[in-house]
Amino acid sequence: MEDKKRISAEIINQYTGLDTPSITDAMDRLGLTGGLLGIGSVVRGTKLCGQAFTVHYTSCGQVHGTVGDFLDDVEPGEVVVIDNGGRLHCTVWGDIMSFYASTKGIAGTVIDGVCRDVPTIEQLKYSIFTKGTHMVTGKDRVYVDGVNVPVSVSNVQVLPGDLMVADDSGAVVVPRSHVEAVLKVALEIAQKEEFIREEIRKGGSLKEARERSGYHHLQSREAGINKEGEERD
Repeated sequence: MEDKKRISAEIINQYTGLDTPSITDAMDRLGLTGGLLGIGSVVRGTKLCGQAFTVHYTSCGQVHGTVGDFLDDVEPGEVVVIDNGGRLHCTVWGDIMSFYASTKGIAGTVIDGVCRDVPTIEQLKYSIFTKGTHMVTGKDRVYVDGVNVPVSVSNVQVLPGDLMVADDSGAVVVPRSHVEAVLKVALEIAQKEEFIREEIRKGGSLKEARERSGYHHLQSREAGINKEGEERD
């Protein structure tokens, strides 16, 4: 990935400390779509955060091709994002790929499709987020026809270098061009939610704590606009 596409380690570390609900609430306020419907954790309790290395699969016909050699080109800390068209009948990820990705320091994998060899993935505690699991191989059924190209996961576009974040609540893509703006709002939302929890610890009511924090409008665009109709800094 070219240096100009790199997101700073500081920003990635800050995103690592956030949960996906805070991030998607922030994206709602900014009018961005990023939540990946139907994508869930294979190993509960794992998380991932890193820039996308995108892979596109297509169906085999007269032309066949390979299914996983692209892993040699993925950099440590990147997230493999696979567009397998939401296919549930064949897998494009298993134990060997999980083992190699773990040893190489790849941050995790997101698949618009399924994976297999779950016992090994659980043993490795590898961070992989998919639409489910299925044992049937993708060999001779699908093949890679594009690497580091625009792909789609759950009908949401993912570009090479976009930021991927996933936890037990789901997976989200943050466009690289908006990572700083989304981060600023997400940190604000996380701070206000912690304020609510602290007020409750002190014996306050949920209603009052939410009102004082502006909770019901945290994700609304109006939350970022002042009374004069200007956007807040």
